[in-house]
Amino acid sequence: MERLCLTQLRLSHFRSHRVGSIACDGRPVAIYGPNGAGKTSVLEAVSLFSPGRGLRRASAEEMARRPESLGWKLTGVMQSLRQVHEVEIWAEGGAARQLRLDGKAAAQGALGRVARLLWLVPSMDRLWIEGAEGRRRFLDRMTLSFFPGHGDASLAYEKAMRERNRLLKDMVRDGHWYAALEGQMAEAGAMVDANRRAALARLAEAAQGAETAFPQPELTLVQSDGEMPEDAEALRAALAAGRARDLAAGRTLVGPHRTDMEAHWAAKGIAAKDASTGEQKALLISLILANARALAQEIGAAPILLLDEVAAHLDAGRRAALYDEICALGAQAWMTGTGPELFTDLGDRAQYLEVTEESGESRIRAEEAPT
Repeated sequence: MERLCLTQLRLSHFRSHRVGSIACDGRPVAIYGPNGAGKTSVLEAVSLFSPGRGLRRASAEEMARRPESLGWKLTGVMQSLRQVHEVEIWAEGGAARQLRLDGKAAAQGALGRVARLLWLVPSMDRLWIEGAEGRRRFLDRMTLSFFPGHGDASLAYEKAMRERNRLLKDMVRDGHWYAALEGQMAEAGAMVDANRRAALARLAEAAQGAETAFPQPELTLVQSDGEMPEDAEALRAALAAGRARDLAAGRTLVGPHRTDMEAHWAAKGIAAKDASTGEQKALLISLILANARALAQEIGAAPILLLDEVAAHLDAGRRAALYDEICALGAQAWMTGTGPELFTDLGDRAQYLEVTEESGESRIRAEEAPT
């Protein structure tokens, strides 16, 4: 079986970790220890081996260990199918983080072609009942896992939209100022929308017939106002036609930034927002697993999964089922919990790390499987 996994990770002055070193063999990694010891920081470090701001969406400066604030560095070895890559990520003096891939400077987007990572963190537990922004971000992370260029298209769209919104706020009415920006928004925005729809189609296909203990969600994209234009030319025309309305609002009112994702629990026929807290969590896990299955079918290996405190919110049956599905996928899942008893059902199918905190410094120690 092809593997996609991190086989070595070293942290230097990252969050509460002055120094830490982890060697992995591709199995799931169960990390346990008391709250505040630095478990989630390990997952955050791994999340930075993919494009974007990581699972905490923190700035490079916020990741530096206090009180030294010397900057930080992560080094790792990524097994990516049949290739092995050396990765260095660092930041100094509060500046943006930098990347060196196989000894050469690289842009963050290059990580999307080396590794695919998915994550689920406690802050996502309210995904279905809070604002659309969080759901768009979740959708775009899933989409990025299939289309590494999706992030560049999103950034291009947002940059052009910010410039257009500045013109709108300044009450500029000359159409020539808008035309070029709307052309850029139309090309990038149509790609963003097409990528999202293609990603949902892959998820739906992967979910069909899957043997899983978790509920199958039905996902749809909706617009907060009207319909999403079907292609670049239609979006360009809609932007041009909507200038007067956008001038009155002071912002752009049509485009993929107005998209929301709705989910329904197919078997029960209820919207995710109306489900219980436990059911909403189960739906999120189901989506992550469907995403992983779809990627495994597409690229030949399951993505790396980062599951923060996921075991604590599941009953014993579903917890064991989750571990079985992760192992069946062959995924390297990095999971956190407060105690080793949460991972007993994994047995020797996983590696175990205990994280403790001593005098304000996190310590990582390899442990035997719990019994």
